[in-house]
Amino acid sequence: MKNNKIYPWVVVGLLWFVALLNYMDRQILSTMRPTIAQDIKALESAEVFGNLMAIFLWIYGFMSPVAGIVADQWNRKNIIVGSLFVWSGVTYLMSHATSYEQLYALRAVMGVSEALYIPAALALIADYHGDKTRSLAIGIHMTGFYFGQALGGFGATISSTYSWQHTFGLFGLIGVVYSLVLLFFLRETTHRTTVETVKEKTNIGKGLAVLLSNISFWVILLYFAIPSLPGWATKNWLPTLFSENLHIPMEQAGPLATITIAVSSFFGVILGGILSDRWIQKNIRGRIYTSAIGLALTIPAVFLIGYGHTVVAIVSAGIMFGFGFGMFDANNMPILCQFVPSKFRATAYGLMNMVGVFAGAYITKYLGASADDGKLGSDFALLALIVLAVLVLQLIVLKPKANETSN
Repeated sequence: MKNNKIYPWVVVGLLWFVALLNYMDRQILSTMRPTIAQDIKALESAEVFGNLMAIFLWIYGFMSPVAGIVADQWNRKNIIVGSLFVWSGVTYLMSHATSYEQLYALRAVMGVSEALYIPAALALIADYHGDKTRSLAIGIHMTGFYFGQALGGFGATISSTYSWQHTFGLFGLIGVVYSLVLLFFLRETTHRTTVETVKEKTNIGKGLAVLLSNISFWVILLYFAIPSLPGWATKNWLPTLFSENLHIPMEQAGPLATITIAVSSFFGVILGGILSDRWIQKNIRGRIYTSAIGLALTIPAVFLIGYGHTVVAIVSAGIMFGFGFGMFDANNMPILCQFVPSKFRATAYGLMNMVGVFAGAYITKYLGASADDGKLGSDFALLALIVLAVLVLQLIVLKPKANETSN
């Protein structure tokens, strides 16, 4: 089954639900703070709750390169199944937590287990799909993250109806059960399961040396990190910007901001995937150009989000940003495949994920200070300039010689 034309899409479908659970399980905590704080009083403090959220982000970031190296060394199916099982088990155990310290320790373990997923998953999808379908396959998978992030908001709804313990328990059990489904239906690619491949484990030092001596990889690393600044800024501060610039309450601004970005990003990754897969059949830089178009759309969008003061202007900017960022998101791993051999791709994406997360941590803190100073909109708009600079650099430097690097 895994060698026919249908199974590569079965892999995307199987992993789409894992991606949804990946983001949903990490997001539900942020929506249930008021109800959890009724039982765990330490979480009444915003600073303490912030520490609880931050420990996940920092461990997730530091673990990402390690996760990439592990995925290049071992069976990716087993890593994906094990990762899902552990973070789902952690989510279930959170339903039995009775103290801040217990939640803190569990969030730390979740950071490790969730970090293991994405490098292995994207490398597996990239291996199953060739240049005719790779960007679309990656894009469809990425929509799972968008849906998971949106569904995470329903944690508050369930917890208000039942309890926060019931919510954690339910979502955790769903993931545990689904990990058993993957155990039977998900398969590693044929070339990774041959005796020869198993014997030829990639030297970790050699893999890092190959990546870090490749100027194109450094440009890709920068090209991934810089858009993460407005990407994370939008994720964390867009509801506040909508509320301040439109003078509407947060209960209206929050849904308006998140739905605008989620829906437009969904259409962006689909169109970006289809366009990229078709363009590369005629031009070796088709994926790079598609990604560049998407990133170019985010530049005026960031500016308008920062300075707009009408519903039409800000919502239009949000739609433009989400659509463009979706096109960019769908093509990161496919572009990486044009410059990095298959046996190093998970390691490469792990490094990319690390710099993206750390960029997000930095900009979130920086814009928090800007908000206190009353400069959130203007400082947010300035991000457009650095995105423009890295976009120009990418177009000048990245010149692939083939659709895929395989040796």
